[in-house]
Amino acid sequence: MFLGIDLGTSGVKVIILDNQDTLLAQASSALSVSRPFPLWSEQNPQDWWQATCDAIDDIKSQHPELLAQVQGIGLSGQMHGATLLDSQNKVIRPAILWNDGRSAPQCKTLEQNEPNSRNITGNIAMPGFTAPKLLWVKEHEPDNFNRVAKVLLPKDYLRLLMTGDCASDMSDSAGTLWLDVKNRCWSSAMLAATSLTESHMPALYEGTDITGQLLPNIAQRWGMQSVPVVAGGGDNAAGAAGIGVINPRQAFLSLGTSGVYFVANESYLPNPDNAVHTFCHCINDTWHQMSVVLSAASCLSWVTKLVGFDTEANLIAAVEKLDFSQPCEVLFLPYLTGERTPHNNPDAKGVFFGLDHNTDAATLGRAVLEGVAFAFADGQQALLDAGTVIDQVSVIGGGAKSPLWGKILASVLNRPLDYCEGGEVGPAYGAARLARIGVNKLHPNAVCIAGTHKFSIEVDTQMHRYYQQQYKKFTALYQALKSQF
Repeated sequence: MFLGIDLGTSGVKVIILDNQDTLLAQASSALSVSRPFPLWSEQNPQDWWQATCDAIDDIKSQHPELLAQVQGIGLSGQMHGATLLDSQNKVIRPAILWNDGRSAPQCKTLEQNEPNSRNITGNIAMPGFTAPKLLWVKEHEPDNFNRVAKVLLPKDYLRLLMTGDCASDMSDSAGTLWLDVKNRCWSSAMLAATSLTESHMPALYEGTDITGQLLPNIAQRWGMQSVPVVAGGGDNAAGAAGIGVINPRQAFLSLGTSGVYFVANESYLPNPDNAVHTFCHCINDTWHQMSVVLSAASCLSWVTKLVGFDTEANLIAAVEKLDFSQPCEVLFLPYLTGERTPHNNPDAKGVFFGLDHNTDAATLGRAVLEGVAFAFADGQQALLDAGTVIDQVSVIGGGAKSPLWGKILASVLNRPLDYCEGGEVGPAYGAARLARIGVNKLHPNAVCIAGTHKFSIEVDTQMHRYYQQQYKKFTALYQALKSQF
């Protein structure tokens, strides 16, 4: 048995897989995000730990015998979050999250401090990354900055409480802007650009490496043995491991809080100028590219509350009754928390355009589903412009539960989408697989295979035809409004 823990933005998910890759148990616990000021997005790291323990307690109450048989633990989590610890490993301030946009000025400072930044990291400096956040803290909270002894990513804070070790993996660390992504090591030049040194960083491991053992008191609390904990991966890399996207030209779309278009690569292929991310994969000697939509399934949650529906599923059911033989009269820009690829604009805002007296809740819901799909099309174009070749695309994440959204995405992107077992649990599934590889010393290709194929969604030719025109309007709308954001 192997335990996978995924620390997401909206909640923690915990699963148990057996040695045959069968999902035997799962539980989750919700998290909330604090937004005290415009562009801010924070969480209390202690809430991550409480949610993790709550989810494991849920499994323990139903399947104590499974927890007792767990042989190893894998971790995945939301990337980029700055968790600042003092010399006693105490949290200094709330963690600044991946979708926090306050540090745009510090991105410019960072690239001025280290002109070779994009060559070292393979990425353009964006407010979502970790390094600019530290420059913001240095400028606005100097007392807190002077107390910083360690900077950990969210899932690695859980690791510290689980094992007592400060450690991280290559894929998650690649999103800090402190990693030399090609050579898979900390960059002293990038650390110096934020007045930090390697002593402030956790030890680096590949995703399947064992980083420590579960502390005896935590093992007892969770009803487990003191088992190994592997490095794991950032949520997207772990999600890729969960559905077998580890070989070149394989890709997936993740419909989580954010939206990710992820493509695996056998070599380091940076293209920072188009705001394409180039990171290490959680598998040795493998890299990946991805485009990022900062608000994806979170847009659906937002509009569901806005129009007074009790669940996203009920809103989608209303949208399904609409006539999709004709284009929607309403366009939606899904930039509720700014945007990354290709605009790199933390100030971008969400927009409904084309409202009239006949616009109803279902129409707004449809516009949101389509607007997120158009943002994915922006990302796909940025990847293709970077020379990326994409053969096969799978879908993972909570949004993967909607076949309608899949049909919209396939028709906008003009490519079929595959749905496989394990897609809904995504990163947690991948984290458990990484633990299985690390503990049993297996080859990744023997474990990280695609789950059982459930179905594919093909391109609807009629929808694709009108989406081509709608997409042109979508891109023109952003260009017309960007100076107003």
